[in-house]
Amino acid sequence: MQDYEFLLSPWVLGLLGLCIGSFLNVLIHRTPLILERQWLADAAAQLGDAAELNRASGLPKPEAEKLAGAANALSERLGKLPALGIALPRSRCPKCGHQLAWHENLPLLGWLRLGGKCSACKAPISARYPLIELSCGLLFAALSWRFGAQPSTLLWCGFGATLLALAAIDWDTTLLPDSLNQPLLWAGLAASLLGLTIPLGDALTGALVGYLSLWSVYWLFKLATGKEGMGYGDFKLLAALGAWLGWQMVLPIVLGASVIGAIVGIGMKMNANLREGRYVPFGPFLAGGGFVVLFAGAPRVLGWLGWA
Repeated sequence: MQDYEFLLSPWVLGLLGLCIGSFLNVLIHRTPLILERQWLADAAAQLGDAAELNRASGLPKPEAEKLAGAANALSERLGKLPALGIALPRSRCPKCGHQLAWHENLPLLGWLRLGGKCSACKAPISARYPLIELSCGLLFAALSWRFGAQPSTLLWCGFGATLLALAAIDWDTTLLPDSLNQPLLWAGLAASLLGLTIPLGDALTGALVGYLSLWSVYWLFKLATGKEGMGYGDFKLLAALGAWLGWQMVLPIVLGASVIGAIVGIGMKMNANLREGRYVPFGPFLAGGGFVVLFAGAPRVLGWLGWA
């Protein structure tokens, strides 16, 4: 029992979080690239059919054949690109291509030892890499403190790590990949079914309420303005949060995310830091709201709202 408590202690899980954070850096950087490359390949394959182009678009046959030829050339070129995955190729400097040695990849310590610069070309290495590692380490330690030395704590660590990755990817690219969103949702429902988190009824209702609430806002805004105010990934993320935290927490998460998002958006606008299109991704603030609810606990959150 003492060994069990040691392995799930804040110190040990904090060290595990540093290692997982190193993996998250790879996931955050490469997942959007993998998706975009796949989308290009799919589009090129679709456009490479001249007969379909002619039939669907009404383009003259010679023009359709010319476009299809260009698409097939693109498809062939994409097929010759080096393999890109989460595990391959090995981590390397984006400036000079120097492949990182094992000691340069050590979580947090590797960056500090290098002084934040590539050992080969001395190009600066973003401080965000150690920040993600440190954030994940502190998150795992905090979850151990919050839930104690029990197996379900590891589930909450997985939940937290996935949420951290999704927030960073959305902030960088405005994408919330299904490859992370959907497993997060199903894992929440499965954990509930096994009796490891919240009651199954709360999890199922939370997923339903989470998805439909933002879906409804999306369509009301689109019908009123003709514009899209958010993406479908936001619906799925809130559904996953509902599956893990319960339907009672959906509204507090959205309220908190909206307030913080508005404050950050106004600050970015005043500093002329808004990206093209003048929008701020909503996913990081949904994730932040989820973390606040997770650590505060449902009774305290409901008390804040006067619902307790």
